[in-house]
Amino acid sequence: MKTEILPSLLAADPGTLADEIRRVAASGADALHLDVMDGHFVPNLSFSPDTAALCRRVLPEGFPINTHLMITNPGDYAVRFVGKGSTTIQFHLELDVNVRALAAEIHASGARVGLVINPDTPVERALQYADCADEVLCMTVFPGYGGQAFIADVLPKVERLRARFHWLDIMVDGGVNAETAVLAAKAGANQFVAGSYLFAAEDMAAAVAGLRSRIDGVRGV
Repeated sequence: MKTEILPSLLAADPGTLADEIRRVAASGADALHLDVMDGHFVPNLSFSPDTAALCRRVLPEGFPINTHLMITNPGDYAVRFVGKGSTTIQFHLELDVNVRALAAEIHASGARVGLVINPDTPVERALQYADCADEVLCMTVFPGYGGQAFIADVLPKVERLRARFHWLDIMVDGGVNAETAVLAAKAGANQFVAGSYLFAAEDMAAAVAGLRSRIDGVRGV
């Protein structure tokens, strides 16, 4: 599986958002990660479909927008985000939704499907539905805020998913930096969302390249 690094726009300077999006595009990253929060499923508010549209206008044609819906009603918004330019839609398995039906709807709209589990959600929930997804995100913090510490207890879930689904993209998000990314790579992750670590770097391109080098060194890519 290809190593993918995704800067999280949640850590960007909101006063210069378009410039921050351009910074991601120029960094050598593989995709932009867009965290969407509703103030209900998680205790914070963030981006809307209009933000995805801004990203699509600013990013080069074809640059992926990976959209993480931390909202109680993902079925009401998934296709709307695809229409605004999102290329992957992730939704949480803690929600009371018809997982296979929503995954099929997202696929039919032309986007990839990502399933998400929180740190305290049993991995069996993801194992049950991974066959209808393109990627599974194992949150390594509790979602809602950036800048939290990496929860290493999540890594056995990554290992179980990789052991069963060799073809699956497995992502980690939360507290990812040069040290924790190596731990996640050893467990079997190949996609890495990093917010504070990348946006705080004076040279994001150098930070992305350094992170990729460390991860690929572990993964033997």
